[in-house]
Amino acid sequence: MTVDTQFTVTRKDARIVVRAWGTGPRVIMIPSLGRGAGDFAAIAERVAAAGFRALCPEPRGLGGSTGPLEDITLHDYAQDIAAVIEADGGEPAVVAGHAFGNFVARTTAADFPKLVRAVVLLAATHTWPLAQPLRDSINKCHMMHLPEAERLKHLQHVFFAPGNDARVWLDGWDEAVMHAERAATEATPKPEWWTAGIAPVLDVLALNDPLSPPGSTTCYRDQWGADRVEIASIPNAAHALLPEQPAAVADAIVAYMKKLFA
Repeated sequence: MTVDTQFTVTRKDARIVVRAWGTGPRVIMIPSLGRGAGDFAAIAERVAAAGFRALCPEPRGLGGSTGPLEDITLHDYAQDIAAVIEADGGEPAVVAGHAFGNFVARTTAADFPKLVRAVVLLAATHTWPLAQPLRDSINKCHMMHLPEAERLKHLQHVFFAPGNDARVWLDGWDEAVMHAERAATEATPKPEWWTAGIAPVLDVLALNDPLSPPGSTTCYRDQWGADRVEIASIPNAAHALLPEQPAAVADAIVAYMKKLFA
């Protein structure tokens, strides 16, 4: 059994709390919009048990992490991740981001290529802009004043495949953090981060994800090249992915890391 430990990284005006599992080559895991590092706990434990070190930084505003939430860009979040890598030894690490977290992962790869061995995209959006019904559901999932039944309907619409229990995501949202992350994305020119620099990429697809409908699923491989982008597909999962199929997500990350660090 791996052991969950914790350490804190301070850089300029940010203080980042990091949960850590295991030893070995590192993977940094960045959560989705307005959510914390706890989303990765089950996956981190599995990755560590396979012989790797899993680091899960809490985003600014969550889990004891602090730092400005206004007038920032994705580059500020990337600097937080780079500081974590440097504080934990400095060797090039795999950076994995779930949904919004993959924006930060890509920015980190673009801004700090010497620190990033590869990028793992978990339930990345393959169509943009989003259809308005999808955007509406994403917004209403975390509106805590709405009736629980309505929130569950919207969670099921976007985040969970049929038959999977959306109740596990009724909690864990933070409005202030979510708005800060959205504003940072809008303040960052897309060409500065979208391609993840030139890092190798594992694109982990949730096959029931409405943000990655059929016909769009190979877009990153098509645009960036099959020599750079590998695809792993996970059935019975939608945009939440992590709570739906933690073992499958961990297996995909472990298999990819074994290739990278062979």
